[in-house]
Amino acid sequence: MNLASPFSLSVVAITALALLGLPIGHSMIAGSILYLWLAGLDMGTSAEQLLNGLYTSYILLAVPMFILAAELMNAGTMTDRLLQFCNAVVGRFRGGLAQVNVLQSIIFAGMSGSAIADAAGTGKMMQQLMTRDGKYPASYAAALTAVTSVIGPIIPPSIPLVIFALISDASIGYLFIAGIVPGLLLALTQMIIVAIDARRKNFPVEKPVPLRELPGITLRAFPALMLPVVLLVGIRGGVMTPTEAAAVAAGYALLISVAIYRSVTPGQLYHALLNSARTTASIGMLIAGALVFNYVVTVENIPQSLSVILKSWDLSPMGFLILVNILLLILGCVLEGTTILLVIVPVLIPTAETLGVDMVHFGVMVVVNIMLGLVTPPYGLLLFIMTRIAEVPLRDLVRDVMPFLYAMIAALMLITFFPSLVLWLPRLLGYQG
Repeated sequence: MNLASPFSLSVVAITALALLGLPIGHSMIAGSILYLWLAGLDMGTSAEQLLNGLYTSYILLAVPMFILAAELMNAGTMTDRLLQFCNAVVGRFRGGLAQVNVLQSIIFAGMSGSAIADAAGTGKMMQQLMTRDGKYPASYAAALTAVTSVIGPIIPPSIPLVIFALISDASIGYLFIAGIVPGLLLALTQMIIVAIDARRKNFPVEKPVPLRELPGITLRAFPALMLPVVLLVGIRGGVMTPTEAAAVAAGYALLISVAIYRSVTPGQLYHALLNSARTTASIGMLIAGALVFNYVVTVENIPQSLSVILKSWDLSPMGFLILVNILLLILGCVLEGTTILLVIVPVLIPTAETLGVDMVHFGVMVVVNIMLGLVTPPYGLLLFIMTRIAEVPLRDLVRDVMPFLYAMIAALMLITFFPSLVLWLPRLLGYQG
C-alpha cells in the first residue's frame, strides 16, 4: 500500500485524531472527508452515506429501544429483585456469592447490550458485595466481574447481534436464538472455574435462603424474568419484528417498573430517558462514522482485495475461521467491540460468504470473540475499567482473569469447530441456513 495514498493518509488521520481524544465516530467522519478531498471525489458523499445509512435502516431503531428498556429496568427495584432471585438459587453453595455474580450476568443479559455498561452497573454492585467484610479478594472479585460482563451482549436481546445483522443481512431473530447456547456455555465455564476456586481457596458459604421463601422471591422477580421470553416468543411466532420487539421491551419495562413494581418516580423516568438519549447518540455517532468510512473501504475495493488474498492462501472454511478468531482476539484488546463490528467485520464477510460459512454461526462466533477481547491482556478494556472500579493492581487482576479466559477461549473453540452448537436451536425452530 502506498503510504502517501489518500486511503493511507485517511487512516493516519483517523488514528491521530482518536489518539488526541476525538471520539472514534467523529474521527472516522473526518478521516473519510479527508479521503474524499484527496481523491478528488464529492465531499458531500459523506453526508449522503451518513443520512442514507441512518435514516433508511429500520433495524437501527432497535438499538435505542433496547437501551431504554435497560435504563428503565435499572431505574427501579427490578435489579434488587433479580439479585435476590439469583442469591436464592445459587447463594447457598460454597463460593455462592461468586456464583451469584455469574448467574446475574445471565439474568441481566441484554439489559444494556454493552459489556462495559454491565461492568460499571450491576458488575460494580457485585464487586462491592463480594469484597464486603473481606469475603473475597478484591482482585478476584474484579476479575470475575470483568469476565461475567462479557455474557450480557451475547445472550439476547443483544445490541452487537443487531449491529451484525445490519452489516450482514443475517436474520436478527435467528441470531438472537443462536446466541443463547454460546452465552450459557460461557457462563457454565465460569461457574466451573468458580466451583474449583471455591474449594481450593476455601471461599465462604453464604447464609442460605430458606426454600419456603424461594417461591415468593421467584414470584416477585417473575415479571422481569419473563422479558427475554416475551421477546423471543414474539419474534419466533411472527407476532413482531425484532425492531418492534425492542419497542415492546421498552414498553414492557416501563409497565413493570411503573404499574407493577411502582418503583420509578417521574424524576427517575426523566433520567432514564436522558441517559438513553445520551447512550443512543454516542452509539449513533459511532455507527455514522463507520458508515462513511465503510464507503471509503468499498471505493478502495478492500473487501474484494482481501478476499483475493485469502483465496490465494487456499484456506478452508475452518482455517479462515481460526484466522478470524486470532485477528479479532488481538483487535479486541485495543478496540471497542462496536468499532470492530462496524469497521473490521464488514471486510471479512465477503470472504466468509465465498467460503460458504453460515452467517448466523459466523455472527455469533464474531460477537463472542469480540467480547473475550475485552478481557484479554495486556490491553483489554474491561481490565482497565475494573482496575479503576476495584482499585486493584492490573497484574493482580490479570492473574485472576487468566483461568477464566483460558476456559472461555476453549468454549470459543468449541463454538468455532462445532457450528451445530450454535445452529441446532435455530434449526429446531425452522432455520434453513
